[in-house]
Amino acid sequence: MARTTTEPPQGEQLAAISNMVVSIYADYLGRGPTKARTYATDGVVTCLLEDTLTRAEQSLIASGRSSAVLEVRTSLQETMREELMKAMENLTEQPVRAMISGTQLEPDVTTQVFVLDESRRGGISRPERQAA
Repeated sequence: MARTTTEPPQGEQLAAISNMVVSIYADYLGRGPTKARTYATDGVVTCLLEDTLTRAEQSLIASGRSSAVLEVRTSLQETMREELMKAMENLTEQPVRAMISGTQLEPDVTTQVFVLDESRRGGISRPERQAA
């Protein structure tokens, strides 16, 4: 007999994580990324964000101030750290052991990588398998 679960399918949970990260970015930057995809495997959740730069940041890059943009981005990612980690823990029902952020300006791609503590309850839900 198949077990039933109230957990959302993996795709829905991954979409919820993408939406959460985009929303937090928008709160801190005034706009969120226009593209976001989330992948999860073996206790690692990776959010790939594209089109993240604000118009002001794009202007700084165009005038040769890329290092200033990267410095500000690093500071903002540190400022968002606690909120991102708590939101991830709420969505996955697992503690976040580590969070790693990275930004590349050309192309405009940012990553948020979360390492979960899989020894704890919850987790990225997987489709239920029927016992044979």
